[in-house]
Amino acid sequence: MNESNESIRIGIVACDIVKREIEMLTKDDPDIVHREYLEFALHIDSAYLKATVKDKVNALKGKVDAVFLGYAICQSLRDITKEVEVPTAMLEADDCIGAFLTPLEYEKEKRRCTGTWFSSPGWAELGIDGVVKELHLDSVKDQGYDPMYFLNIIFNGYSRCLYIHTGVDAETQYMEKSKDFACRLNLRHEQRRCDLRVIEIALSEAKNLARKAIEDEGTPTEGITIEVSGA
Repeated sequence: MNESNESIRIGIVACDIVKREIEMLTKDDPDIVHREYLEFALHIDSAYLKATVKDKVNALKGKVDAVFLGYAICQSLRDITKEVEVPTAMLEADDCIGAFLTPLEYEKEKRRCTGTWFSSPGWAELGIDGVVKELHLDSVKDQGYDPMYFLNIIFNGYSRCLYIHTGVDAETQYMEKSKDFACRLNLRHEQRRCDLRVIEIALSEAKNLARKAIEDEGTPTEGITIEVSGA
């Protein structure tokens, strides 16, 4: 909710992987006037991801007061908030898993088990097909090879699949998909709770940027990236 009576307009541009969590957090938020979720596989081509995100954010100029960018750094988006034409706040994490756990907890889990595949509702829904696309293995089908052959080789160095409960609807269904993924790749399956502070704080900062833009009567406001420590 707004902290003042001033009406603000927030646009969401985000990765489809975090759609469920963002929709859960903004379900009844009157400040959200635009929602747009982009295909998860865009980050396979870093340059294309960056260009696409910039285009989507810039297309909202004059239509919103600020943008909540539902993307983490994802290898190519560091400092992108300084390059767009709309005040923008993004997720301060290396990737979406860091946004679900906080960067500190993410690092703890990686140290706890270096061979971990991190799963979330979005990743569980994509399943094996999503990972095949993520690892560029879909092309081997055209050469007559089974992508699972290569997946088994790649995942030979993994030992667990960690499912992150984020509290979204139908989560039991997503966890079962995650368990099936782990079974097919011979991984033990574990689970833990999330911490959505990274997402919540970025959304709050997007609203702060919107209020500042209104106060400045449309003066361009530089976007920011919010640093979030773990618990």
